Amino acid sequence: MAYEKKAVHFGGGNIGRGFVAEFLHKSGYEVVFVDVMESIIDALQANKHYTVTEIGEDGEHSFDIDHYRAINSRKEMPKVIEEIATADVVTCAVGPNVLKFVAEPVAKGIAARKLDYPLAVIACENMIGATTTWKGFIEQHISELGDKSILDKLDTKARFANSAIDRIVPHQDPDAGLNVKIEKFYEWCVEKHPFDGAKIPAIDGVHFVGDLEPYIERKLFTVNTSHATAAYYGYARGKATIHDAMTDPAIHDIVRDTLKETAHLITNKHEITTEEQDDYVEKIVARISNPALEDKVERVGRAPLRKMSRNERFIAPAAHLAEMGSTYNHLLGAFEQALKFVNVEGDDESFELAKILKEKSAKEATLKITGLEETHKLFADVEKVIAKVQKSSSL
Repeated sequence: MAYEKKAVHFGGGNIGRGFVAEFLHKSGYEVVFVDVMESIIDALQANKHYTVTEIGEDGEHSFDIDHYRAINSRKEMPKVIEEIATADVVTCAVGPNVLKFVAEPVAKGIAARKLDYPLAVIACENMIGATTTWKGFIEQHISELGDKSILDKLDTKARFANSAIDRIVPHQDPDAGLNVKIEKFYEWCVEKHPFDGAKIPAIDGVHFVGDLEPYIERKLFTVNTSHATAAYYGYARGKATIHDAMTDPAIHDIVRDTLKETAHLITNKHEITTEEQDDYVEKIVARISNPALEDKVERVGRAPLRKMSRNERFIAPAAHLAEMGSTYNHLLGAFEQALKFVNVEGDDESFELAKILKEKSAKEATLKITGLEETHKLFADVEKVIAKVQKSSSL
């Protein structure tokens, strides 16, 4: 079978193979994986296919993923650039902190582009405005190439669309290899307006929307907030998995109370009805409670500094609620538990968090961890929580 469409995807991890590549594959794209992890690239090059297994209430369903290639960008950067120059779509699932490192090949690929239609660039990260951030790094590299005309006519060469993704990838079996287990439920929303005057990429299952913000915030402040709340309370109370945490009545109630606060924000800020949000919350609680999606609390809680930052799952909704004059006590409670996620083996950020809490004053730590403005209505309450943890913890 001939595949006329091509997608370059940065990141050969579970989200890349099990979510993004599955959608692209089903939509008729040849997928070119790009990564610097030799073990992943070598495995993809050595195997012509792998299996994605979707887990839902009706059991498991498996799909074979093939028609892909893989390139190690550390060793073969010119090949990566050429693939991007001749691709229809470029996506990434590398983590927000890695976006700046995968910008240079995209910039050079765009500069080398000869096709008469723009490349669709879509970041698939748990981050508000991830594609916009990626675009900033890409434009910086294009500027360094010294050809101002490329930036002047950038929209003829590439279109950049933010997206919101929602799909749980649980803990994988140790001998899974390239195979990925993934939740059946998904949502992938992409901005439509960046493609005005250009061809919208044909990706089955993607919902192209006029205003992405409601979808991003609903997902981030419901799925990510609830998942992290269960993880941090679960870790503090000695639970092994998210399922274990959610079967504890006390933690279950805390998660629901936290989601009442974020639901109040979402229904007041966006054109989402209370009934719609209540239904969404029920789906999310059922999803993260699913025993088949076995997920260790340490895995879900990892990278606590990112998860406690200004635009993330605790501080962002709490800040909005503070500005509205509404309550945010349960969000602060979850934030407090996140502060206790320190010195966790295999998680560098948890060690950095412990260092910050130990060496800085409560005010300095608040500024460093959250990025909140000192004049913000939420700042004083967060500072009190940090001071409380500093006083009670042996860091």
